[in-house]
Amino acid sequence: MRGVNTDSQRVTSTTLGRLAVPAGILAAVVGAFAYVGTVDPNEPGHYPVCPLLRYTGLYCPGCGGLRSAHAFVHGDFQAALQDNAMAVAAYLGFAVVWTVWVVRVARGRRVRVDLTSVQLWALGASLLVFTVVRNTPFGGWLHP
Repeated sequence: MRGVNTDSQRVTSTTLGRLAVPAGILAAVVGAFAYVGTVDPNEPGHYPVCPLLRYTGLYCPGCGGLRSAHAFVHGDFQAALQDNAMAVAAYLGFAVVWTVWVVRVARGRRVRVDLTSVQLWALGASLLVFTVVRNTPFGGWLHP
């Protein structure tokens, strides 16, 4: 019969509708990585300088993140880790979280991220330790 949706058509359209948000997020991330992969942050004048680095000479946790993303896009994982190891961990963490999100949404399950205060403090402490170590003489290998 024409105009009548079967259960399989309804399930497929519902699943595609639920996957729209994760697909949109992935499209934005891929677009950002494509831009950074095309416009080299190693060339001066393309991106603004980190204000903390400019005014204090200290590297923030994000310093080197664009160079890291550029190297990551081009498959130079050693350079990506050297430019900003924490950013590479964030790229991989995003990939895992996004994949779990898509699988749960496709199966019709709720997606819920409940980070405890201990986990949030641990993440903040990791960023703080990374920032302090990369700004010490023995942490020079973490400089971008």
